[in-house]
Amino acid sequence: MPFELPLFRPPSEAYSMLIRATQNCPWNKCTFCGMYKGCHFGIRSVDEVKRDILFLAEQTQAIVEWAWRAGYGNRIGDLARYNGIPWLENDGVKRAFIGDSNSIEMKTDQLAQIVEFLYIMFPTLERVTSYGRAKTAVRKSVADLKRLKEAGLTRIHVGLESGDDEVLAFVQKGATAAEMIEGGRKIVEAGISLSEYVLLGLGGKARTEQQAEETARVLNAINPDFIRIRTLNVGRNTPLYESVQQGEFQPLSAEEMLREERRLIERLEVTSQYVGDHVSNYLELEGKLPEDKERMLARIDALLEALPELSYKPVRFKREGYV
Repeated sequence: MPFELPLFRPPSEAYSMLIRATQNCPWNKCTFCGMYKGCHFGIRSVDEVKRDILFLAEQTQAIVEWAWRAGYGNRIGDLARYNGIPWLENDGVKRAFIGDSNSIEMKTDQLAQIVEFLYIMFPTLERVTSYGRAKTAVRKSVADLKRLKEAGLTRIHVGLESGDDEVLAFVQKGATAAEMIEGGRKIVEAGISLSEYVLLGLGGKARTEQQAEETARVLNAINPDFIRIRTLNVGRNTPLYESVQQGEFQPLSAEEMLREERRLIERLEVTSQYVGDHVSNYLELEGKLPEDKERMLARIDALLEALPELSYKPVRFKREGYV
């Protein structure tokens, strides 16, 4: 391919145009993550990224022109999706995601130039988003983050995973709960929409209560726009798998995961959108807090009550008609 694509993107960016500004992960030490293992971090030049954007703009224009010539001008989005281009809609490109794992690691002005160029080449854009580490946000000034906001960066996706310092240290996250709060608050203060990701079960059996309670405490201190839930699945290509094999880490059962999520929700005092939009989750919970808290807790309670009646170990309750 004549341009580079990010290796990963959030589920919520499934229909976003993908731009690669950085390569892989600058930290890459988290013991639960196998996403970038064996890969080296790199920052692409502004000119390289702009060439990719120009290429995508040219290809987009070619598709639009062909569709109109062929009499499908009112079905551009359908044709694009059919040909593996989900980010092109009938009236243009609306969303773009900048990867890889921590693009705000770039110098602020360089990333701002890339974001601004995206809007120049795709004037129909409504949002541009990126992954970012909380610790990187800590190093940025609020003025830096506001510069990115002014350029058009609308949302940053941050992996909180846990608010428990012991858990964060055990999985080598490379940031403390205090740094998670500081980085998150800076993003919020800059006016950029913030998605914080929580990894249920990361404390194992030993710290499941602390995992829920401390994570809620950190989220309450940040009050992000989105809280996105993931469920820990220990991959064989991760250092954490070795901890499981050696008995140092005991993963939670499905029931324990649900109880941890219930404890988390119960203690949240935020005005965030709560989203369980990942295939790893046992339950697809979504709602606005605090308005939907009781409804969400009731869904978990109903499933927990049904568990003893199930004659098999459920893999994903949401797919079996129980919720």
